[in-house]
Amino acid sequence: MSAFGAYFRLVRVGWVLVREGVVSALPSEELPPSVSLAKSFVGLFARSQAKAKKRSDRLAQAVERLGPSYVKIGQFLATRPDVVGVEFADDLSQLQDRMAFFPIAAAKASIEGSLGRPIEELYASFDDPIAAASIAQVHPAEVNTPNGRRKVAVKVVRPGVRQRFAHDIEAMYLVAGMQERFMPSSRRLRPVEVTKTLEQSTKVEMDLRLEAAALSEIAENTGQDPGFRVPKVDWERTGRDVITMEWIDGVKMSDVEGLRSAGHDLNTLADRLIQSFLRHTLRDGFFHADMHPGNLFVDSGGMIVAVDMGIVGRLGKKERRFLAEILYGFITRDYVRVAEVHFEAGYVPGHHNVESFAQAIRAIGEPIHGQPAETISMGKLLTLLFEVTELFDMQTRPELVMLQKTMVVVEGVSRMLNPRFNMWKASEPVVGDWIRNNLGPKRIVTDLKDGLKAAVKLAEAVPEIAAQTEKFHHQLLHMSEHGLRFDPQTAEAIGKSEARYSRSGRLALWIIALTLLYIAWMLS
Repeated sequence: MSAFGAYFRLVRVGWVLVREGVVSALPSEELPPSVSLAKSFVGLFARSQAKAKKRSDRLAQAVERLGPSYVKIGQFLATRPDVVGVEFADDLSQLQDRMAFFPIAAAKASIEGSLGRPIEELYASFDDPIAAASIAQVHPAEVNTPNGRRKVAVKVVRPGVRQRFAHDIEAMYLVAGMQERFMPSSRRLRPVEVTKTLEQSTKVEMDLRLEAAALSEIAENTGQDPGFRVPKVDWERTGRDVITMEWIDGVKMSDVEGLRSAGHDLNTLADRLIQSFLRHTLRDGFFHADMHPGNLFVDSGGMIVAVDMGIVGRLGKKERRFLAEILYGFITRDYVRVAEVHFEAGYVPGHHNVESFAQAIRAIGEPIHGQPAETISMGKLLTLLFEVTELFDMQTRPELVMLQKTMVVVEGVSRMLNPRFNMWKASEPVVGDWIRNNLGPKRIVTDLKDGLKAAVKLAEAVPEIAAQTEKFHHQLLHMSEHGLRFDPQTAEAIGKSEARYSRSGRLALWIIALTLLYIAWMLS
């Protein structure tokens, strides 16, 4: 039944995309003639009002019709231009959480169920929502403290969103599986793995205890950083379905005139924002991955305050080092070293030629050095990188794609504040310091310490490794003498599974065919 539901939901998604004119707005370049003909045909079923809209507006309308799960899916895919293309990623990034509010009574019931206490005991006042997103909505409230009442922001998970998302993700898995099966060229993008990443990240985002933990971690990391902070969490009033945090009084970074009227130095804010992001990425390996201007405030003291930590990214020490070497190679025009780093990291398959890849990297780097620094667009650089990686079968690296996409957004906010923003000059203090500490003599000392720790752990594990090796040896001997056999239960389970999927697949295809015939009859 789960498979049937996925097929039905997929048909519904396709119909909504057709009716809202999204399919007809897809670019036709390089499409096979049969696909172009099919696209033209389904375009006849688009609503006349939809045809007059821009593609991004059509996409936003379709996603909003499909519901909260697809708003979240669209926002996630906006971070994956390698999968959906740069143009559609830009369209998806414009999706706003223009979701309807759910009743305040449902919010109160959810909070009481999550925290196990009456709402009157938790909050001195609890007001109507002021913002609604695909996953949750935010209420202003007040709590009693020894120093009097204190205003807080209360974020509550939307009722039923977990169940709705669990059903909708099945259709995503179906599409990803079909893409890998019928489009071999897309396999390097690992669409099924992308869907798994979406599922995991959204499950994390729907547990507000984890968002609270992310806020707490980044608060510890940035405690001594100049000009940046995050709201404090009220752990007593935080649970799976609710997070209570400090209320932020400030001006949104999207309100440039408001920032200017409040007396803030916009150029300083632009530099501080990119430096904070790079500091979190390179130093901490943990960064806010949704830093659009609606999630950034400037308080009365000029501090940048980042909210909504539902989406975060992490980079390991190895990835940070390779990232810095790649960046440093572009700055110094050492394209061979940039290419070597890609191969050493395993980003590019070893059967390709390093020199040829370095030549492709040079095609990206040289135009950058020929431009004034303030005109270099990270978005354009990102587009070129994706084109090169496709030529050389580079496997998708979700953590790097998320990093690159977030950097594009942060750069865009900085340029909004300062149209002549020089990203490279603003970044140099942070990047240069990190490179000196991690790619110079200090790197050798750090590597020796890490190597010593690894050797100690290996020595501690030697007895267990020896025992496992001996057990494996006995199993191999037994297998060589008696052969490899399944026990009856395993063989029976495999047979039932194959039969079940075969029957459900055939039945689902019949259902889809009948559904399409019914739609065609209704339209005739």
